[in-house]
This record gives sequence, C-alpha cells and structure tokens, in this order.
Amino acid sequence: MIARFLLSCLSAIPAVGGAIGGAGGVWSEKEQGRVNELFMAWLKLQEDELKEIGQTLFEVIIRLDKEDPEVIKRIESQEYLSLIRKAFRDWAAAESEEKRVLIRNLLSNAGAARQLSSDDVIRLFIDWISRYSEAHFAIVRAVYNNIGITRQGIWTKIHGESVREDSADADLFKLLVSDLSQGHIIRQHREVDYYGNFVKQPRAKTSGSSSSQYTSAFDDDKQYELTELGTQFVHYTMNEIVPKLSAGDTNL
Repeated sequence: MIARFLLSCLSAIPAVGGAIGGAGGVWSEKEQGRVNELFMAWLKLQEDELKEIGQTLFEVIIRLDKEDPEVIKRIESQEYLSLIRKAFRDWAAAESEEKRVLIRNLLSNAGAARQLSSDDVIRLFIDWISRYSEAHFAIVRAVYNNIGITRQGIWTKIHGESVREDSADADLFKLLVSDLSQGHIIRQHREVDYYGNFVKQPRAKTSGSSSSQYTSAFDDDKQYELTELGTQFVHYTMNEIVPKLSAGDTNL
C-alpha cells in the first residue's frame, strides 16, 4: 500500500534527466560551460524541491491510520491518488513552509475514510493554496477565529498599528479582502432563514446629510464570515491530524 502511494506521488514529478538530455544539443561548445552552470543551479533547485516533497509525503503517511481498512481503501483509490498527483504536479508548497504545511494537512485529512467535501472541492482547495498568499490565509484565519469581525478588526488582529487610508498598505489590504470575497472564501455577514436561504435586509434609511468621505478600507461596521467553502477549506488545511507513530513509520 505504501509503495503504491509513493510511486504515484513520484510519477507526478517531472523527469530531471530528460530535460537535460533534450537541451544538450541546442548550445554551441563555447556556450556549453555557462549552460552547464545554469543546469547545475536548476538541479539544485530540483533537489531541494524533492526533499520537501519527501518530507511532506512522510508527514502525510504517518498521519494516516494504516490499520483502518476504510482508510487503506481510500488512499489506494484512483480518486485519492489523483489528488496526490495534482498536489505535487505544480509544487506551489515549495514557495513557503506555511504552504507546505497546508498541503500536508489537506492530503492527510483527504485520506480519511469519511469526507466532509467531495474530491472536486478538494481539488479546488489545492488550487487555492497555489493561487493565494500567506497574507490571504492570515485574513482567513482572522475571520474564522473571530465571528462577526469587521475589516478594522481583521487589520488590528493581523497588524495592530493603524495606517493612512491612502497608503499602499491600505490598498493591499483592500485587494486581499476583495480577492477572498470574489473567490467565495469570505463574505459580508448574511442572515439566513430556517431553510438556509439568505434573507434580504431592508435598506437603512439615509439622513439628510451624507458623508464627504469614501468607505474606509478599515470599515468597522460590516461584519465578515467564511462561506461554507471557506469553512471546509479551514477544516482541511488548517486543522492538523495528530500522527499515530509506530515502529514501522521510521523506516518509510
């Protein structure tokens, strides 16, 4: 079972030797020395990525309950192996340790016998880890841990000190919140009825005088919450399975 799991993961990693052999005849002898130096630097990068992948695979494997027949059935399935291949095909987790941990937690939780989300949704989560930055995920954590938090509250939780409304930091913060809103990860709070339908709220009555200022990037009125997709993303990527170590795990 473990051998098949590892082979499937390794099959997703681009072949190193083939790329070098195919490029060898393109360059003249005079240029070859410089090209060799570039290839050596590229190989070092590949080596570092392979080490990260190997570490991540080990951490995924030790977190799986290999004594549970349903778990074994799940991780041997083509559906789960497809998730593994997608996760390692474009190794976005190599960008940072935080993203590597998100991928590790996602694959570990996706290996459980019972799934909260479909595999199609889990594939979307893999795309999110690649697409969004640590700054995006900091906002997701702030919204998850503080029900009804406002943009002012999010900024304070993450950064503390206030900045000018016309600063680059304020512009970046608005962009990050917009990205997550358009990506259906967070949204402004909505009331729902008994059946889960969103209920339209009556428009607030406006006074005779209107403000001369635009809505602040750090608005302290509108509350934010995670969408259901956002909640499931947190469940899969930010909740860690505590590994059950056994004697055989150290030999993987």
